[in-house]
Amino acid sequence: MNGRAIYAGSFDPPTNGHLWMMHRGAQLFDELIVVLAVNPEKRGFLPMEQRKALLEEMSVGLPGKVRVEIVPQGFLVDFASQVGADYLLRGVRNTIDFEYEKSMARMNARMQPEIQTVFLMPPSELEEISSSMVRGFVGLPGWERWVQACVPNCVAEAVSSISSVK
Repeated sequence: MNGRAIYAGSFDPPTNGHLWMMHRGAQLFDELIVVLAVNPEKRGFLPMEQRKALLEEMSVGLPGKVRVEIVPQGFLVDFASQVGADYLLRGVRNTIDFEYEKSMARMNARMQPEIQTVFLMPPSELEEISSSMVRGFVGLPGWERWVQACVPNCVAEAVSSISSVK
């Protein structure tokens, strides 16, 4: 696909599923903007700037043009329009994700009809991984090995360093 795509999330923390989406998005589109969005309903686990740095580290070596930006507030579809994006890239792991993403895609299409939403399904070995699941592992006996199985090495190191401080 030609064009610019936005892949957004809170990425708190970034997971192997997010990395897979970034890789596929970088292959599919001329440019991929990974947008670290503020979700007022979520309490931060990793600081925003640290998540941005981790996403930038994860994007090294990906094909195509990839950049990471923080968008503190507002509608994602309006930001996409402002930066000339053609697509919103969204991951769908299960039917719950699909129902939510379908509703969001329809609302976004009403707000900015020129921007199309593209859904990708991760491979089965990644479909159960979520940031909230990773956060839930931290502090349990043996948590490090489970976190390491779900996130890139740079993220595992970041999670380990902040959890040792707490």
